[in-house]
Amino acid sequence: MENFFLEGTNKTPQLDFNSNEGRFLIAGRSIPENSIEFYKPLFEWLDNYVKQAKSNTILDVKLEYFNTSSSKCLVEIFRKLEALQQKNDNVLINWFYEEDDEDMQESGEDFQEIIDVKIVLNQMEEED
Repeated sequence: MENFFLEGTNKTPQLDFNSNEGRFLIAGRSIPENSIEFYKPLFEWLDNYVKQAKSNTILDVKLEYFNTSSSKCLVEIFRKLEALQQKNDNVLINWFYEEDDEDMQESGEDFQEIIDVKIVLNQMEEED
């Protein structure tokens, strides 16, 4: 299975999904004009990944900011990982936020409440 990679822009996050290692990354800003259209290829890729996934899958989420429509897409991504976990695979989501960014911390906490996958909140020191 091919890996999935998109370089980030000032409006879209970097998407680096390595199927061989079961290591995934979403990083940057997620404010595309059409979130569903932007994430659709990733949704399709994840559907295929779930069919032949590694026994351990880790998603690192290092977003600086995301809009409401991106939030819905993140839930969709997390739900696909939830389905993977129900197949007895180990799934972990690492949610990173800067130490003074209460909004991103609370977003991670909100996702913890609605997604049945282990989400670990990781506080990072602010970059200069």
